[in-house]
Amino acid sequence: MRVKAAVLEQYGDPLRLRELELDDPGPREVLVRIAATGVCASDAHTRAGRIPSPLPVVLGHEGAGVVAAVGSEVTHVAPGDHVALSWMPSCGRCRHCESGRPVLCTVSAPALLGGTLMDGGVRMRDEGRDVHHYSFLSTFADHAVVPAASAVRIRADVPLAVAALVGCGVLTGYGSVVNRAKVAPGSSVLIYGAGGVGLSAVMAACNSGALRVIVVDPKADKRDGATAFGATHVIDPGSQPVVETVRAMTDGLGADVSIDAVGGEGVLGEAFDATATGGTIVCVGVPGPDAYAAVPGARFVREEKYLTGSLYGSSRPGRTSRRC
Repeated sequence: MRVKAAVLEQYGDPLRLRELELDDPGPREVLVRIAATGVCASDAHTRAGRIPSPLPVVLGHEGAGVVAAVGSEVTHVAPGDHVALSWMPSCGRCRHCESGRPVLCTVSAPALLGGTLMDGGVRMRDEGRDVHHYSFLSTFADHAVVPAASAVRIRADVPLAVAALVGCGVLTGYGSVVNRAKVAPGSSVLIYGAGGVGLSAVMAACNSGALRVIVVDPKADKRDGATAFGATHVIDPGSQPVVETVRAMTDGLGADVSIDAVGGEGVLGEAFDATATGGTIVCVGVPGPDAYAAVPGARFVREEKYLTGSLYGSSRPGRTSRRC
């Protein structure tokens, strides 16, 4: 079929609306009519070249829509079903999938980075030239062929624009707090960044019973948004010393949990200093491919701080997205 899609040809270029040829879904794939898509920071970073991707590519990995057709082996969804889309499908058979950590699937990861679907092939072409997928979804189009595991059936009364956000930003921020940090009632939680992921972390921290939810963001409107979503304190890093301010808010101890939803230079080191002894720092925002971070080695040992990453909220997308 012919579909309209926004194609990125070269890093830094504007997206160009093109009519592409889209194959029918394979046996374990689903054709979805895209009803809503978010614009995630990762899309912007890829367009700028900070996150590399094979080109040309149709971006977009935060979407929802209605099933238009299914492959011969697909049984969990049918045409007409409403679905939220997950950008990390899993094979169900590798050691990570079998251990309950499907976002680390060793089959999906190479295909994701290669801009293909699970079998290593693409389903989009522009006048005979292959066009790559982005995180299996490519939601900047009116239709997409996605892996069957990426299509999570939802109730028909759920607004599809909301479901699209759950598919990436909400699940990522929610999971970093609930699944990875396991925030306990009465905790102090420090969150860097009040974008979609950061605000979702704010909501999760509030729902987990955190006593203090402290958000750091340089933009006033985002700090206001964080307060509206439940943050108890906000910090402008341009005018307030973050570490000293956080410690003053936490009886001199520091935050029990810090969430880096930015991935910017210097954030991890600052979060380490602002986190209490025995606390946890969760890295969620993705830095550039050449970025490295350091923490003070002796203090890392003596203060027994936990430093961990969280991909896609360390979630089980097909199950967690329904809870969100």
